[in-house]
Amino acid sequence: MLTLTPAQARRVALAAQGFDRARPQDPGARRLTGVLERLGVVQIDSVNVLARSHYLPFFSRLGAYDTASLDRMRDGAGVRGGARAGRRMVEVWAHEASLVPLETWPLLGFRMRRPRVLARREQLRDEHPGLLEAVGEVVAEHGPLTAREVEVHLPHGATRRTDHWGWNWSAVKTSLESLFATGELTSAARTSQFERRYACPERVLPPEVLRRAPGEPDAPGELESVVELLAVALRAHGLGSARCLADYFRVRGPVVTAALARLEAQGRAERVHVDGWDRPVWLDPGARRPRRVEGAALLSPFDSLVWQRERVEQLWGFRYRLEIYVPAPQRVHGYYVLPFLLDEHLVGRVDLKADREAGVLRARAVHWEQGVDMAHAAPRLVDELETMAGWLGLGRVDLPV
Repeated sequence: MLTLTPAQARRVALAAQGFDRARPQDPGARRLTGVLERLGVVQIDSVNVLARSHYLPFFSRLGAYDTASLDRMRDGAGVRGGARAGRRMVEVWAHEASLVPLETWPLLGFRMRRPRVLARREQLRDEHPGLLEAVGEVVAEHGPLTAREVEVHLPHGATRRTDHWGWNWSAVKTSLESLFATGELTSAARTSQFERRYACPERVLPPEVLRRAPGEPDAPGELESVVELLAVALRAHGLGSARCLADYFRVRGPVVTAALARLEAQGRAERVHVDGWDRPVWLDPGARRPRRVEGAALLSPFDSLVWQRERVEQLWGFRYRLEIYVPAPQRVHGYYVLPFLLDEHLVGRVDLKADREAGVLRARAVHWEQGVDMAHAAPRLVDELETMAGWLGLGRVDLPV
């Protein structure tokens, strides 16, 4: 069995995520597609204190790029979305709400047909007779539409209720989310306010993907799907434990063990040992193993490199927790904190805010790890912050005194 040192494991992980290569001079659609294919899934989130979270992983790996190009890859041609031309990815529940390559959508079909998902749909049918059907018909005729636009097209207003931590979710919105969860509707685009535009899959997905949709004769089964999802996770991580790989697409249960065994039998996963790790580790046989990794990057709190907190601590000795939902007096490092990757190490973290009105990128706090060579690290962080500020259209960087 191959044994890797922790340093070798770190370099494999960074290379798999694309951090072992110099940033291109002028990253366009081809480079963006390459990052999407390398990562396999990009998490989205509504928090916009710095930038929408799905934009940041591409910046971390490519530097400044045109976000409109990424929008076209997500939304296809047309202002409202829904056209297939130019679309390279689609929104789906993967690792939370996420963007995935089109061909990955059918692999998540088994999740769309889980009993609890279907039971929720039936519960809504009982609570609001005829509403699911009416909502689906409106989207089919007039879509893509936001939830508010769907309500306008319905003949009668839906009863609203307040729940879900104070958010006002109407029965229409809940119905749309249920149809989205089952794959009967999908997302054609997001508005500038980050509202999802719902559409029928036929408006968004190409025929070769629709042929493998849930319920179709060519739809993959659960084991086949999980095998391919774990293969994506292994390529994206380079190496990882069963828990780490399963977490990439939030897969659970005995099917994970069966899928990893199949990947091993197919020669697509190799079991290895990492010094100091107390659990089995799988390596992508095609993973690059660079002798060194150089570069700098600020990482989104939702970057796939730092999803699995236990893995981050094992590889870098870096304890990272998301504090967005922690009351301000109890936060340790700040509200929107980005780890700072320098060469092969996570050397610090920065609490960032884009003050768009003032045109300033505000670094509200900087926290360095122990033993960091500040003469090397501090200028590199400033360079990265200045690059980010320019990308965001901000005139300057404000650093803490």
